[in-house]
Amino acid sequence: MKGYEVSHLWISFRIDLREAPTRMWLLLGEAASKCEHIAGVPLKPGLAARLHRLFLAKGALATTAIEGNTLSEEQVVEHLEGKLELPPSQNYLAREIDNIAKACDRIWDEVRQGGPSTVSAQEIKAFNALVLDGLEVDAGVEPGQVRRHIVGVGHYRGAPPEDCEFLLDRLCDWLNGSDFLPQSGFDLAMLIVKAVVAHLYLAWIHPFGDGNGRTARLVEFKILVGAGVPTAAAHLLSNHYNQTRSRYYRELDRSSKSASGPIDFLTYATEGFVDQLSAQIKMVRGEQWRIAWNDYVHEKFRDWRTASDLRRRDVVLALSRSMNMKPVALAEIANLTPALAASYATKTRKTLTRDIHALLQMGLIKPKDDGYRAAMGTILAFLPGRRPANRTRSDRNNLNDEAGSTPKV
Repeated sequence: MKGYEVSHLWISFRIDLREAPTRMWLLLGEAASKCEHIAGVPLKPGLAARLHRLFLAKGALATTAIEGNTLSEEQVVEHLEGKLELPPSQNYLAREIDNIAKACDRIWDEVRQGGPSTVSAQEIKAFNALVLDGLEVDAGVEPGQVRRHIVGVGHYRGAPPEDCEFLLDRLCDWLNGSDFLPQSGFDLAMLIVKAVVAHLYLAWIHPFGDGNGRTARLVEFKILVGAGVPTAAAHLLSNHYNQTRSRYYRELDRSSKSASGPIDFLTYATEGFVDQLSAQIKMVRGEQWRIAWNDYVHEKFRDWRTASDLRRRDVVLALSRSMNMKPVALAEIANLTPALAASYATKTRKTLTRDIHALLQMGLIKPKDDGYRAAMGTILAFLPGRRPANRTRSDRNNLNDEAGSTPKV
């Protein structure tokens, strides 16, 4: 009998999904559906690249922030774009981000080139080496090597060091075995289960002297992108764990003390994944809305080619890009872009007023709070007709304010 079989009874390499509550399966189905939704949305190349960078930054930050990295999301984005300068004492924070970003890029390149979908102990060790590359570590910690000493997080103690090599091999055999084979109609759902369970078991085993959490999240990422989850969405579980950090540690601790521990942790993870996917879909939908609106504006001016027409079109497009769509005062509209400033430089205020009046008549802008904003809600009238969902009075007021009156169906 091995030591972990006495000290860590919860590391059983068994999970009975028949005990999972209906709610967990509903969440898994919703997560799988939302992943397919995101994967099927065509985006302009520039926008797709920007979203990829944004969620890579979010994922890298989330993975390291749980372990204490204090950089902000804005700083991480700047760093990945090569624009951030940090004092020497904080360079290690950027190195932590670089290590995760490089690991994610390497994982994605291997998946895209048809690399194996299985998980191996050697690969997990390589992930740990990438996580700790170039960072200072405590005495006795060897990046990429299974530990030979006792480690823990808070009150939790990892599996006995003499068992870790065996447990890592056993975990990979289990993950690659029949328990997690895709099932008809539940292919992606089962692979999401596999990703979360891999994360949980690596946290339980704690096979390395340092970087166990980051390594676990890289394995989770690898399984998700290998399952067909879009790269931007595959970072979202890490984002959820970071945003609910105290609960994340509580769920990890609780999972080792309860017979239904893996199921409870799965439910917590999947619930957060669905929330994160919903927010990402909302962001993508907002970008699609903006693209549709820009096309609509260009269509409205398609047969109008005078200098006044083009200037008015540019006013609408500039208002569409104004910060958070906040109303812009009349006096500030002419300076929204360099091109508008040049167009109005030789004009009187009366010209600007006349242009605004014409755009109001066309329904392309609307007055709001002593200013004007683009009437982007207009194109909501082109959505398929459906019964409005139940909303609070505040929600209904906001919708009516944005979209105007609801069209008859």
